[in-house]
Amino acid sequence: MKTRKVMALAGAGVLAVSMMTGCGSSSSTASTTAATTTAAAAETTKETATAAEKTADLTGSITAAGSSALKPLVDDAADMFIEKYPDVSITIDAGGSGEGLKQVSEGTVNIGNSDVEASAKLDETQAKELVDHQVCVVTMAPIVNNDVKEGGVEDLTKQQLIDIFTGKTTNWKEVGGPDESIVLVTRPTSSGTRATFQKYALDGNEEASNTSMETDDSGVLLQNVKDTKGAIGYVALSYLTGDAGVATVAIDGAEPTLENTYAGKYPVWTFEHMYTKGEPDEVVSAFLDYIMSDEYGAKMESLGYGVSSKMTNTEH
Repeated sequence: MKTRKVMALAGAGVLAVSMMTGCGSSSSTASTTAATTTAAAAETTKETATAAEKTADLTGSITAAGSSALKPLVDDAADMFIEKYPDVSITIDAGGSGEGLKQVSEGTVNIGNSDVEASAKLDETQAKELVDHQVCVVTMAPIVNNDVKEGGVEDLTKQQLIDIFTGKTTNWKEVGGPDESIVLVTRPTSSGTRATFQKYALDGNEEASNTSMETDDSGVLLQNVKDTKGAIGYVALSYLTGDAGVATVAIDGAEPTLENTYAGKYPVWTFEHMYTKGEPDEVVSAFLDYIMSDEYGAKMESLGYGVSSKMTNTEH
């Protein structure tokens, strides 16, 4: 009996050791898994914190002025940029390309928005101090009061357009429209939209003056055309993405659309520029990079702006 008891005790000892070993292995595996999970979570938390810290670190202010044709895009991009970087403030004014270039040259704003190259509005020395950030393509469209379209004017030859804007043609019936006077709604000479329209729609011919209906704001011009019977003017497509209450006019059969601009069929377009005096600081640089990023580029066309890389012909 004694021998059997010893053997039984030995067996019990072996079983106990075996159970302890098994428990030790399970505990080791669980500890390793837990440690790995904890490390991964810590790394994710660290990355999130780093991203948040980076976002929070970008602070400062940006001021811009100039092109009213480009303003809707810059306004929209600014709203989205501020969502990403809430400690950045952005102030954007219009005033025309010439005014924007003048202000950025003088250092009163960080960015001068322009429909034309700086050399078109500034002297050589001033223009050389500026750095050009080309952001998109803008198409300019002739627009008329709806009564003009209803009266039969949907397409004009370039020569007819020239005769209208230079004051040679003064009644719509002369181009197949209603018997009413043509009212020109124009932009000042400081306007890049005017410079673009004059160069590519009017072949460089000078517009007739109509001081009473001249405005440096595309939105005001659009409203004036909408409210005035017999009126004609021109705006960027960015002002025509919704129901603008006016009618566009084709030139030599080509409608003012992004598709026709990309295909080289419609002639009145230009590249849009955002100029800085010298290289921009960190905050301004981040904003410009955002506007030209793939992330924001996907939205440009919905706002009426063209993507530069889609142009089949980059020369007029």
